[in-house]
Amino acid sequence: MRTWVREAAWLVVGAAERAVRVVTDRLSLFYHVGVVILSAAIAATLPFTFAFLAQRLLASWAAIEDEKVFLVLTEIAVALVLVLVLSHARTNWTNRRLSRMARAAGMVHLSLGNGVLSQLSARRLKQRHASMRDIMIMGSTGFRTLVDPQGDLHTVIENCRTAKIMLLDPESQGAIERVRTIGEHEITGDSLRTQVEQTITFLRALPAAHQRIRLKLYPEPPLWKLAILGDHAWVRHYHPTLDVRVLPEYVFVHDQDPAGLFTAFYQYFVMRWNDPAIPEYDLLTGDLMSREGARKAV
Repeated sequence: MRTWVREAAWLVVGAAERAVRVVTDRLSLFYHVGVVILSAAIAATLPFTFAFLAQRLLASWAAIEDEKVFLVLTEIAVALVLVLVLSHARTNWTNRRLSRMARAAGMVHLSLGNGVLSQLSARRLKQRHASMRDIMIMGSTGFRTLVDPQGDLHTVIENCRTAKIMLLDPESQGAIERVRTIGEHEITGDSLRTQVEQTITFLRALPAAHQRIRLKLYPEPPLWKLAILGDHAWVRHYHPTLDVRVLPEYVFVHDQDPAGLFTAFYQYFVMRWNDPAIPEYDLLTGDLMSREGARKAV
């Protein structure tokens, strides 16, 4: 009895599948037949459509052919439309070309200046890409970036796994040159020294700072402001006479394309970090340690 019921169910299922297949095939056939009929109908009505449009055009032209002002205005309007269309097309072409160049360089984001919205966007991006990762930071004093609670990397430095930080030595010739070229009254040698001291105090107060955070002080004038967070690099240029905050910030991503600039900035940081002439600051003892192991109290 059960075998008979099972066989009957299989027969019903097979019949239903064949019915669905037939209906589907017929629907496809009906669709193609409908397309052919619609195409034929459109082709058959084209002569009548063109004749109607021609009659309307001739009637309108008979009414306006002697209206010279209208014709001049029409020519001007058409010329303006052509100028706008061609200008828009040229702009789109230029933007596409620049976009391809930016993608080839690995640039994925651009933050202009120090606007409030751009700062908030940059802070969120940095927090997302730096959480529990190894980060590399290069700057001048690090005060506005690390110590300030509104700084881009204030939260990042607290939640990262390890950090390598390079700051400007406030006692070096590079700091003196930076103060001289920027020419702002609030930026002096004492202010640079104070900001670096506050940054060092902030870093030493972090949990397990001497184990997961390393700090070096370079003597040359600052060139790049770098924040390499995971596979993204935030880059700003230190202009000799401008505050770095008013300059745009570029974001480069690491990918397999050797033409990208992420690798270049990463190698630049590694080269500077491994320079034996740049001493490391011991956050535990407060000494500057050279590559040979000599210590200098700061």
